[in-house]
Amino acid sequence: MFLLMAAENIFPPIPSEIIMGYGGVLVARGRFDFATLLLIGTLGTVAGNYVWYWMGSRWSEARLKRFVDKRGRWLTMEWQDFTSAAQVFRKHGDWVVFVLRFSPFLRTIISLPAGLAKMKLWRFLLFTFLGSLVWNALLIWGGQKLAGAIQEYEAIAGYIVGGLIAVAVGWYLFRVATWKPRSERP
Repeated sequence: MFLLMAAENIFPPIPSEIIMGYGGVLVARGRFDFATLLLIGTLGTVAGNYVWYWMGSRWSEARLKRFVDKRGRWLTMEWQDFTSAAQVFRKHGDWVVFVLRFSPFLRTIISLPAGLAKMKLWRFLLFTFLGSLVWNALLIWGGQKLAGAIQEYEAIAGYIVGGLIAVAVGWYLFRVATWKPRSERP
C-alpha cells in the first residue's frame, strides 16, 4: 500500500480512490487494521508528494520548465498547468497544500510550486500528512461501508474494480496518446 500510494502521487494512472477504497474493503474483511492502513497509505502519499516538492526545491524554475516542456506528454500537463498551481499557492499560502489534498489533479501538482516557493519542509510535510490523513481515512471508511455490497456481489465487484483500474490506465494512455501542447490545439 505504501508503494502504491507513493507511485500514485508520482505517476497519474491509478487513483488513490481505488487503492485506499479497496484497502477499506480489506479492513472490513479483517485483512488490514484501519489505523495501520491509514498510516501506511498516508506515509506513501507523503513520500510520493515529497518527490515533487524536492524537484521544486532543488531545481530552478528554468530547469523545471524544460523538464515539464520535454516530458509534458507523460505528465499530461504543461508549464501553464504548473504556473496556475503556483499562482494558487502564492495567493493562498501554505494552507492550500492541505486543502488541495482533496482535489484529484491538484493534490499532486501543488507540491512542485510549494518546493519552488521554498515552503518550509516541515510545514509541507505536516500539511501534506494531515490533508492526506483526512482524505485517506474517508476513502478507507467508504471502502469499509461498501464492503458488504462488494462481498455480496464479489464476482461482479472484482470485474468492476478491475474495470475501473483498466479505465484509469486506459484514460491515462489515451491522454498521453492524444496530448498536445496548448499552442498546437485548434
